[in-house]
Amino acid sequence: MKNIILTHKQAEKIGDKLYEKYGKPLEKDHWGEFIVISQKGQTLLGEDMNVVAFKALKLFGPGGFLFKVGEKVVGRMR
Repeated sequence: MKNIILTHKQAEKIGDKLYEKYGKPLEKDHWGEFIVISQKGQTLLGEDMNVVAFKALKLFGPGGFLFKVGEKVVGRMR
């Protein structure tokens, strides 16, 4: 998959949509955990941000979004 460069606004819009669809439903049972959501909708949850980010990068490749469930976006994986 080709790595596409997004503007901050484009990334924010995509991240918001992904979180609404895949992250928000997990808030009740996983509040405060970290989640990476790929642009294809693949998810990986865990309590350690670094572990989740590293595993997701290996599994999904770059371009995923890292969130803390129930909170604002933490960052985008490049």
